[in-house]
Amino acid sequence: MTYSTILPLWNSTQDRFHSMVKKLPEQDLTLQLGPSSIGNMLRHNAEVEYMVADWFFGRPIPGDIEILTSRGAANNKVSQSNLQELIQFLEKSNTHLIQAMEALPEEEWNKQKECPIGASTPLEAVGRLMYHAGIHAGQISLIQKCTTKQESI
Repeated sequence: MTYSTILPLWNSTQDRFHSMVKKLPEQDLTLQLGPSSIGNMLRHNAEVEYMVADWFFGRPIPGDIEILTSRGAANNKVSQSNLQELIQFLEKSNTHLIQAMEALPEEEWNKQKECPIGASTPLEAVGRLMYHAGIHAGQISLIQKCTTKQESI
């Protein structure tokens, strides 16, 4: 019941986020305010989905996935400037998380788990992920507006 209830909400937020990402001009991936670029925020968002799938849903991060932004997008020293690669990475992390959610037994959804970001239930973790993506969507929009404004002055 929990999975079938949360999946439409998750898909709705992910569809909006992924649609926004696909419309980004590739040259905007390197735009930044402070130490975080748009490309690194996108990479970070996907990596957090992998980490949550591991921590809260018991689905390990695939061995070929390297976590580069564990302390936030600003801590990634590798430039993320290939839009198609980022789109694919986001799609794979989303699929990985959905499969993890689907496999979680109903009785586990509301059991609190300890993890590096603090104690939460898997249900709360999905809510936190939706909020997390929304924050980064807003930051991306702000970076685009501020850097475009600065360039035109």
